Amino acid sequence: MKHSAVILSCAVALSLCTGCQSKAGTGALVGGGLGAGAGALIGGGQGALIGGAIGVIGGGLIGAALDEQDAENLQRESPRTYHRVDNGEELSVNDIISLHRAHVSDAKIIELIDKTGSSYRLNTYQIDRLKKAGVSDTVINYMMNT
Repeated sequence: MKHSAVILSCAVALSLCTGCQSKAGTGALVGGGLGAGAGALIGGGQGALIGGAIGVIGGGLIGAALDEQDAENLQRESPRTYHRVDNGEELSVNDIISLHRAHVSDAKIIELIDKTGSSYRLNTYQIDRLKKAGVSDTVINYMMNT
């Protein structure tokens, strides 16, 4: 019976999000699915419900970080980075460069680093690559402190 409630809850959440054409809707959909799956594996039926709810909230927040113009620029500049941001995956040094090239602001890049839980141990080569690509010292320093 508990499994039926979880499946029904997830189905309702997914159906609500599939109509969303926004980054928040897509992020919520993916986040909810991943959260429900992880919760089911870890905590059974109740874990799936909790994991799904947390995933929907987290995915929606990540999707909302980029406005429509930023999202279009990023999708054009780097579909791979666009996908990673949309799914709330950790961002690599290459992703940060792609975000910069897509004209995403420093504040939004830093927000995405936080929301995706990205952390870095930058070496000299990576710092030089970031600087040569034009990534600001503000973003590079933030990356060094995560």
